[in-house]
Amino acid sequence: MSDLSSRKMSRRKLITTGLAATAGVSAMGVAARIAQKYGLVPPDHGGIYGIGETLTYASQRLLTRHSLAREFSRSQISKPPFANEIEPLTEEFKRLQAGGFADWRLSVNGMVIRPASFSLDQLKSYPSHTQITMLQCEEGWSYIAEWVGVPLSHVLDVVGILPQARYVVYFSIEPDTWESIDMADALHPQTFLTYGMNGDELPVGHGGPLRLRLSRQLGYKNVKFLTHLTVTDNLKGFGKGLGSASPEAGYAWYAGI
Repeated sequence: MSDLSSRKMSRRKLITTGLAATAGVSAMGVAARIAQKYGLVPPDHGGIYGIGETLTYASQRLLTRHSLAREFSRSQISKPPFANEIEPLTEEFKRLQAGGFADWRLSVNGMVIRPASFSLDQLKSYPSHTQITMLQCEEGWSYIAEWVGVPLSHVLDVVGILPQARYVVYFSIEPDTWESIDMADALHPQTFLTYGMNGDELPVGHGGPLRLRLSRQLGYKNVKFLTHLTVTDNLKGFGKGLGSASPEAGYAWYAGI
């Protein structure tokens, strides 16, 4: 499940207000046009906070495209890690859980050479990576955990993404829960298809059996119960065309930290 809260007053308003006060509205317009020139415009760029969203996304892409999220020592792992509330599990999920998730599949399609469907065992057969990073929520809470999984970049290499691909859209088994990221985040070495946590299987409360772990963005981008990926060059055909469920609920598509 995504970590969206009911509060609609988010960091986007603070960002927009602060930028307007320091740089002036006209300067923001110039910067937004520069961002558009270099293709650094987020899908939720329209509306009252659009300029702020564009500047946030463009500046972080230009300055931190290859940066790494901070990693921690084992002694700093949170005990116990916080698990936010999840919606009641669907009957389909319960059926898969009863079978030990042996029938769980992650399908990948779209702008790829070899569309595929992966079992958990297949994903676990690929070279695994571990990171001890902090998951931070827009609501203000956070925790540090050890995450184990396969880099998303490896799976994308297996299916063979086409050169014109720009985004990866990812879906949960939970209804109406989906997000997307650009290729910079999709191919980042800390973006994992996560199946393990703190030396054990990824608990259901934390999105098990499979969750996207996106260390450089806020918690709601780290979708739980992952079942499907679509590689695309355009996000207008998904949902309301804003890039993900987040802006449809009043939050930013890009949630970089």
